[in-house]
Parts: sequence; structure tokens; C-alpha cells
Amino acid sequence: MEEQNHQRQAETNGKAIASMVLGILSLVIPYIGFVLGIIGIVLAKKSFNEIEQNEQGGRGMAIAGLTTSIIGTALYALLIIILIIGISAFVSY
Repeated sequence: MEEQNHQRQAETNGKAIASMVLGILSLVIPYIGFVLGIIGIVLAKKSFNEIEQNEQGGRGMAIAGLTTSIIGTALYALLIIILIIGISAFVSY
């Protein structure tokens, strides 16, 4: 009989995948991107804990999800602030 070496690949964490997808969507989808970015940040933080505890894969995806979610959230927060300042300046005249 042949010896079979089965190396078990670490299972990829689902929250890391979801975080990455939401982070990318937060950059692409206008206005809703702010909310998607916040959800992506929360999922990325949770996935870091699960990856460490359960020895799962997907740490790179979690990092990418966290990064893109932060960027998307910051961009839309800045857009909302500029919009509020613009509206308040328009109304005051």
C-alpha cells in the first residue's frame, strides 16, 4: 500500500472573506459604503480572534478587509462632513 501524505490545509475563516468583500464594496458603492465599511471592520476584528483561536487561514483576507473597510468608511465620512458643511453654508446665506 502506498503511503498517502495528506496535509490538512487550514480552513479559511468565513468572516475574513465577508470582511474583504464588504471592504471592497464599501469603496465601490456610494452612500451605503459607509455602513458596509463599519460592518467590514467589525467582521475583520472578529475574524482575527477566530483565526487565532481555531488556527484557521484567511489572516491576509482579514487584513485586506480591515484596510479597505477603514478606507471606505473614512472616505464616506469625509464626504458626509463636506456635504453637511456645504448644506449649512448654503442655508446660512
